[in-house]
Amino acid sequence: MNLLLDTHVAIWAISSPEMLSSKIKAILRDPANQTYVSTASIWEISIKFMVGRDKAMPFSGYEAIRHFTNAGSRILDITAEHAAATEKVVTAHADPFDRLLIAQAITEPLALVTRDRNVAAYSPTFITW
Repeated sequence: MNLLLDTHVAIWAISSPEMLSSKIKAILRDPANQTYVSTASIWEISIKFMVGRDKAMPFSGYEAIRHFTNAGSRILDITAEHAAATEKVVTAHADPFDRLLIAQAITEPLALVTRDRNVAAYSPTFITW
């Protein structure tokens, strides 16, 4: 299964695995599954790290790239099709990063792994706990 990790899931998998359920840990460890982290997540991490807005941001965008790739995740670039697909994302979620992740997951297709139940409710293929 191809999985797109929501930003918080990607961070927790690296720095706070205790925040993940045993179900999610098993899915992430399964060698049959390939994990992806979006360029949008790297962008979100970079912005929040730079402005110090999110004290829970444990590393910079540059460090995030290294951590995620060392953990075996592939970085998913943002394409023009992904950007255009955000206009089809009908959700109460105004967060542009979440909207882009949803659009990427639907377009590719990938199963989006998220703790955010509002995001997970967007598609039955999304995974939450």
